[in-house]
Amino acid sequence: MTQREKDEIDRLPPKYRPMGAWGYFGYSILFAIPLIGWIFLFICALDGSKIVRRSFARSYFCILILVGFILLIVFALGMGGALLDMIAGSL
Repeated sequence: MTQREKDEIDRLPPKYRPMGAWGYFGYSILFAIPLIGWIFLFICALDGSKIVRRSFARSYFCILILVGFILLIVFALGMGGALLDMIAGSL
């Protein structure tokens, strides 16, 4: 990163400063903790003090919802197939 880029980042208000790679890594680990991480995920997704962290938390939340829906569909299809096998076996 050049000095000009560093100076420009320093001129930004703290609310808009970028987050480093280690920040993303740390928040990913924090959000992956089952109960405490989910609480922090909701707090960060609704907090407006750091725009980059809020956006990352919202994107992480969207990914969790997407993965949950995919798992729900796979589970429902598996249970539907098992139910059909049970019905066909009893006839």
